[in-house]
Amino acid sequence: MSSFYFNFIQNFLIAFGVVVGASLFSGLGAIVINKPPLKVMTDVAASIKIWAIAASLGGTFSSFTMIEKGLFEGEIKTLIRQVFFILVSLTGANAGYEFIRILQRCGLIWGK
Repeated sequence: MSSFYFNFIQNFLIAFGVVVGASLFSGLGAIVINKPPLKVMTDVAASIKIWAIAASLGGTFSSFTMIEKGLFEGEIKTLIRQVFFILVSLTGANAGYEFIRILQRCGLIWGK
């Protein structure tokens, strides 16, 4: 498998994992301090999406450097590749958020 496809899958899963992991651990913390865990988990999942994207891209400055190369040095292939990585990371973060929302909906159904 080529490096592009490996990075493609890796960026998705890192963004997904950051959102889901942070949400699950914040839910654990909410249980400890007697707060509603599902509410805390969805709040954290919504607020951490942008950080999940940045983490999956390896930091924001490297992404901006690659975009700059693509725009100002004419490396269109690099620019397109970076845009794909950003979109995949965004998709992974949103998928993680939706996963937490599904857990919340299941909790409402099971709680009744």
